[in-house]
Amino acid sequence: MKKLMVLIVAMLASPGLVHAELNVFACEAEWADLARELGGEQVKVESATTGLQDVHYIQARPSLIARVRNADLVICTGADLEASWLPLLLRKANNRDVLPGQPGFLAASEFVTLLEKPQVLDRAAGDIHPFGNPHIQMDPRNIGLVAAELGKRLQVLDSANAEAYAARSADFQGRWNSAVQDWATRLEALQGSRLVTYHRSWVYLFTWAGLVEAGTLEPKPGVPPSSSYLSELLATLKGQEILGIVHASYQDSRPSEWLSERTGIPVLLLPHTVGSTPQVTDLFSMFEVLVSTLEGAAK
Repeated sequence: MKKLMVLIVAMLASPGLVHAELNVFACEAEWADLARELGGEQVKVESATTGLQDVHYIQARPSLIARVRNADLVICTGADLEASWLPLLLRKANNRDVLPGQPGFLAASEFVTLLEKPQVLDRAAGDIHPFGNPHIQMDPRNIGLVAAELGKRLQVLDSANAEAYAARSADFQGRWNSAVQDWATRLEALQGSRLVTYHRSWVYLFTWAGLVEAGTLEPKPGVPPSSSYLSELLATLKGQEILGIVHASYQDSRPSEWLSERTGIPVLLLPHTVGSTPQVTDLFSMFEVLVSTLEGAAK
């Protein structure tokens, strides 16, 4: 028995057999996938949300608190997107290493240019984010910017595997930049196309692709559409050439279907994150499905 214990200790002490993982807690599925891309076998990644949830409204469950407590890195969108639940998770977890301002906390929105920063804060205007529109993942160029910072952060937190993180980061950037150029080229023919959206979560996509928002199903951000408002929207769309009515998987499809039935405009279910539709298993397939859906609507 003593010889067996000595053998086990020796095996565990062997650098070739020990594998220490960096625990990454991601608030959203897109950042979880990015962490897996850059971290590889050196990281264990868990996401607080799935692609079928509205990340504005998540319960700070005990299981999430436990994950934050054990995390080496917390990566979230920031810009108040998780304001209703992330502060509670951080407070209850009592993990000083992943608090804002520490190397173990990364707010993706701090490394991109935020759009739609409000000039005046007024709750009467709906669910307005004071720092700007937080749906930054819809511009693929932002993914590259966040990836650059995440790669550096992984190297700081786990210097023993810094070379592996650097190599994976360089490989990802090469593949991602090539894919972004391909998607941009394919969308050139759609520039100026008009679409109706459910929520103002597509502004980054539209800015990048040169698309135009012709209207929103929500009368104000976060306010569900009423029948009278939908009738008003229907009247404003008469005579306009609209490519599609866009909504995400977690949003109520009935307003989109109502408008589609009365206008003949197709409903487009666009992926907004990894796992939001069955075909979207990573960031690459997310934008591939998105671009292909828009191309199909234009034919």
